[in-house]
Amino acid sequence: MERPEGRSPVLLICEHASRVIPRSLGDLGLSEELRSSHIAWDPGALDLSLFLSRGLDAVLIHQRFSRLSYDCNRPPESDSAIPKCSEIFDIPGNIFAPAEEKQARVDGIYRPFQTAVTQEIARRKAAGQPTVLVTIHSFTPVFKGVRRDVEIGILHDSDARFADRVIVALDGGSGFVVRRNDPYGPEDGVTHTLIEHGVRNGLRNVMVEVRNDLLADETSRKRVEEHLLRAIVGSINTETAA
Repeated sequence: MERPEGRSPVLLICEHASRVIPRSLGDLGLSEELRSSHIAWDPGALDLSLFLSRGLDAVLIHQRFSRLSYDCNRPPESDSAIPKCSEIFDIPGNIFAPAEEKQARVDGIYRPFQTAVTQEIARRKAAGQPTVLVTIHSFTPVFKGVRRDVEIGILHDSDARFADRVIVALDGGSGFVVRRNDPYGPEDGVTHTLIEHGVRNGLRNVMVEVRNDLLADETSRKRVEEHLLRAIVGSINTETAA
């Protein structure tokens, strides 16, 4: 957890912050190249989250293990929680993982992460601190051979209140190609965190997806950081005034 004393209503979450695979799982049968690629994590997402945490004075909770060991944006019953294939790449260590090992990953990776988020939301509620849930992700420019032209995706599930405000703020001159529920949407099973911790608690929430080539170049990264920070601050202020 970063900035545990943060006073912003925003609670930042980065589920795919790390490419580290627990030692007990070895290399999952993957090359170093694949373990460093976008299938293992969301490149640039943690740095963006840290920037927003500083700029907003917001608490940030981020996962320290790769989504290939367990994807904390998926419930245990989801087939993609411990993916056997990511994009076009088989994950041998997951294909052949016995049930006991899978349960150990749920207990050792997923549940502690979910508990940390649950406890932070409860702490804020007890302290009378408002909470707006914002999850930060990045996505690859080319997926299964198809180039994606969307640059920033603003995702939501059944509660679109805060997403609507962020979209309006970004559309007002960011210069980026911004789309709703693109390149993923609820139908892709990517809104687990939003549902579990946002919708079920009646909290405003949004998932931000940034194309990762924009986070690899310093100039474009700074543009993304500045525009997202302004959009989130503006959306919070608009809600406060409403």
